[in-house]
Amino acid sequence: MKPTPPALPGLPLLGNALDFQRDRQTLFKKGYESLGPIFTVHLGPKPAAVLLGPDYHQVFFEQTDKRLNMDKAYGFLRAMFGAVAFTASPEVYYDQRPVLHAPFKREKMARYVQIMHEEVQRWLDSLGDSGEMDLTAELTTVVQNVAAHTLMGRAFREQAGSEFWALYATLSKGMDPLLPPNLPLPKFRRRDQAARRLREILTPIILARRDQADGQDDFLQEFVNTRLKSGGEVSDELIVQLLLALMFAGHETTVGQAAWTVIQLLQHPDDLARVQQEIAEKVPYGAPINLSLIPSLEQIGWAVLETTRMHPSADILMRYTAEEIEVGDYRIPAGWMTLIAPGMAHFLPDVFAEPDRYDPQRFAPGREEDRQHRFAIIGFGGGVHKCAGMNFANNEMTIIAALLLQQFDLELLTPEVRPLYGLGATRPGPSRIRYQRKAGLAPIVPPDTHTASDASTPACPHHTAN
Repeated sequence: MKPTPPALPGLPLLGNALDFQRDRQTLFKKGYESLGPIFTVHLGPKPAAVLLGPDYHQVFFEQTDKRLNMDKAYGFLRAMFGAVAFTASPEVYYDQRPVLHAPFKREKMARYVQIMHEEVQRWLDSLGDSGEMDLTAELTTVVQNVAAHTLMGRAFREQAGSEFWALYATLSKGMDPLLPPNLPLPKFRRRDQAARRLREILTPIILARRDQADGQDDFLQEFVNTRLKSGGEVSDELIVQLLLALMFAGHETTVGQAAWTVIQLLQHPDDLARVQQEIAEKVPYGAPINLSLIPSLEQIGWAVLETTRMHPSADILMRYTAEEIEVGDYRIPAGWMTLIAPGMAHFLPDVFAEPDRYDPQRFAPGREEDRQHRFAIIGFGGGVHKCAGMNFANNEMTIIAALLLQQFDLELLTPEVRPLYGLGATRPGPSRIRYQRKAGLAPIVPPDTHTASDASTPACPHHTAN
C-alpha cells in the first residue's frame, strides 16, 4: 500500500490553518520546496493533499465527479448561494448545466462586449482630465456595473444602489472554507440576513420578467426562458441563486485581475509600450471595441493571460475525496480534501521559464508556454467544469485595459503593490494611480445601447456622486 503524502508540520489542533488563511502561497511554496509536488497540510483537523504540476492537475480534473467530489468541498459557498452549479450534487448540477451555459453562447457575447465598452467609457468620461485614484476601488464600481447590466439589464444597473452592494459585501464576508458554515457566529448570521434581503429584492424582478412577452437581452431572461436538462422550468429560487453566484464570480474575481493587468503593465515600461503601440494601430479613439476586434489585440491578451498566471483569481481549487485515489507515489484516503493551487503551480520552473518574471511574451508564437500542457494554466479551472465565464472575464479585462490606456497617461504612485490574500479572490492592496487625459481626447458619449424608452436614464454613478 502506498503511503499518504508527507505532511508539513503545524500547530496542535489548528495544523496549518493560520498560515493557510494568512498567506497560502508561502505555505504551499514551503511544502513544495521541502516535500515535493505532493504533500499534506492540515486545515484544523482536516487533512488536505496538495497536488502541484500539470500531470497531477490532470488527475484532479479527470477524477472530478468520479473519486473526487465538488459539492462536498464547497459547502461554505452553498451556505452563501444555495445548491447551484458545483455546490449542488453532480446529478443536480448536470440538470442545471443548460441553464448555466445558456447566457455564455457566442451570439450573446457580442451584446455583452457592447455593454462592457459602454460601462468602461462612462467611467472614463467621469474621471475628468487629471487626478489620482485607487485603481482597485474604482474598478470595483465599474465591474459591478458591468455585472448588474449584463445579468439583469439596464434598469437594474441604474437602480442597484448602495443597499444592494452593501448587502452583497456582507454576503461575501460570510465566506469561510475552514469553519462549519452553520455555526452560530455573527458573520454567518449577517451572511444569512443579507441573503434573505437580497432574495426579497430579486424575486419581484424575476416574477415581472416571467410576465414580459418580449423579455430582455440579458442573463436573467436566459434563465427565465431556458429549461433544465430534465425539461422542467427553472424555479424563482434557483434563478436567485444563479444571479447571486454569478454576481460573485462576475465581479469579485474580475476586479482583482483587471487591476493587476494595468498595474503590472505600468511596472514594466517595455511591455506597456507594446500594448500602447497595439492600441494606437488597432483601437481608434471613439470607435467601439467589438467581439471581432478582441482576438486581434494580442499584446493585451498576453498581458491578461500573464496576470492570470501570476495572480489567478482562484488561487486554490478544492475537492472532497469520496473514494481513495492514487496520485504519483502516494494514496489520498477517502474523507481527505484534495487541493490544487494555481497561485503556486503557475510558478513551477519546469513549466514556465523564469516564472517569477513578468513576461507576457512567453505566450507569443514560438514560445507559447501555456500550450506545453493543457493543464499548465488553471486559473479558470479545467476539464468539463472549466469556468463558463472565462471568455466573458477576459473580454472585460481586455476592454478595461485598452480603453484606459488609450485615453489616459498613467503613473503608478504606490512603490510596491502587494497582494491581499483573503478567503475570496486575491486582490491588489492599495494601488494609487495618477492619471492625465491624453491631449485632444475629450470625454465622449459611450456606444449607444439605450432604447427609446430609457433614453433619459442617468449616466454613470460617478457623475451623480460628484
